[in-house]
Amino acid sequence: MIPLDEYKMSLGEYAEQLEECRKALSPESIKEEIQALDDQMSAPDFWNDVDNANKLSQRSRQLQNKLARYNKLKSRYDDLGALIEMAEEEQDDSLVDEIKDETASVGEAIESMRMEQMLKGPYDAVNAVLSLHAGAGGTEAQDWTQMLYRMYVRYCEGRGWTVRELDMLDGDEAGVKSVTFEVDGENAYGYLKAEKGVHRLVRISPFDSSGRRHTSFSSLDVTPIFDDETGDLKIDPDDIRVDTFRASGAGGQHINKTSSAIRITHIPTGTVVQCQNERSQLQNKETAMRMLRGKLLELQEREREEQMNQIKGEMKKIEWGSQIRSYVFQPYTLVKDHRTGAENGNIQAVMDGELEPFIHAYLVQS
Repeated sequence: MIPLDEYKMSLGEYAEQLEECRKALSPESIKEEIQALDDQMSAPDFWNDVDNANKLSQRSRQLQNKLARYNKLKSRYDDLGALIEMAEEEQDDSLVDEIKDETASVGEAIESMRMEQMLKGPYDAVNAVLSLHAGAGGTEAQDWTQMLYRMYVRYCEGRGWTVRELDMLDGDEAGVKSVTFEVDGENAYGYLKAEKGVHRLVRISPFDSSGRRHTSFSSLDVTPIFDDETGDLKIDPDDIRVDTFRASGAGGQHINKTSSAIRITHIPTGTVVQCQNERSQLQNKETAMRMLRGKLLELQEREREEQMNQIKGEMKKIEWGSQIRSYVFQPYTLVKDHRTGAENGNIQAVMDGELEPFIHAYLVQS
């Protein structure tokens, strides 16, 4: 008798989880929305407004991709059930390894879909702007900031998101002092918002001739980004100050010859955003305004949370210092796993947040 009871039990659990995904996704509603978008896109004057046309086209693609992923996952689940049934009927031992691998793979895919559907925040589905700033520590901290930037870019590209650099200030000797970049992709803000905070690195510095261990800090700010005025947020033109300056960097025909870079200051809140990597001053201003809207919306949400905390009472965070994650590269020691007896290195990310963005770890860099 082939031992298939374990896989049958997993299949039953997957059926319940898949049904939860179906209810949360609502394929029927998605089909209706896709049809409504198709009707708009087939109108003769659809491309008269290019910006709006691009938004509707992108929305249609996102919905189609969601529906396709669910249908593909449902098909894989059905095929797995048929495979288990066939192996049981024919008592075919050769199918056990395939069933084992596919059961694990389908389980991971279902869990990933369930996690996506948990992103139900008001801004989880929008794009995000990330800003990294080196802390105290000079060149060491600037190098750490560049390492983080490279890891986040790799993670985003691995998910199929588009990354666009908006502003960068190079370090004095190595690395970067600060960098701001936009991430364009489905649920980008929802996935990345938990990364906001201070990131700490402990290693033997390559910039220290004495080979001493250094601790470096870099802060990450994550902001939702919007194309239009959103909700009850209205920005009064009298409340902002726009400054222009010449962009820094490698440059091109115009980038360093004209004052194309934009810095916008929201006077009532003191919020400052800037952009210098677009091709014209107008494009830089549009991007900076989108960044400003996101920061002001985030500020509104923070004020609401503080008001609720005052009503409910403040809950203290359980944390060491202010960092959300520590990356301890040195000292490197071997620790024994008492369950398996194996020895493993202790290089790890110790964190309060999610570990997923750091699958593309520093040790795998080119």
